[in-house]
Amino acid sequence: MSDVLTRLEAVIQERKRTLPEGSYSAALFAQGVNRIAQKVGEEGVEVVVAALAEDSTRLTSELADLMYHCLMLLAAQNLSWRDVEAELEARFG
Repeated sequence: MSDVLTRLEAVIQERKRTLPEGSYSAALFAQGVNRIAQKVGEEGVEVVVAALAEDSTRLTSELADLMYHCLMLLAAQNLSWRDVEAELEARFG
C-alpha cells in the first residue's frame, strides 16, 4: 500500500475510534454503513462523469474522493486495504 493510503487509513481508523466532533469521517461513521455505501456509489458516478465529460484534474480529484470513501466503507465493515490487496494477490499473484 502506498504511504499516503497507509496514512489515510490510519486517520480513518482513529476517527472511527474517537469520533471527534467536527470530523467528516466521524459524522459518516455516526450515520452508519448504509450512508457510507451510498457515498461510495455517489463518488463512483462522479468518477464516471469526470472521465467522460471533464478534465484529468477533475478525474483524479473524484478518484481520490472515491478511494477515501472506499477506505471508509472498509473500516465500517472492519476490513482494511490489506484485505483488498490479499484478494488482488489471490487473483493476480
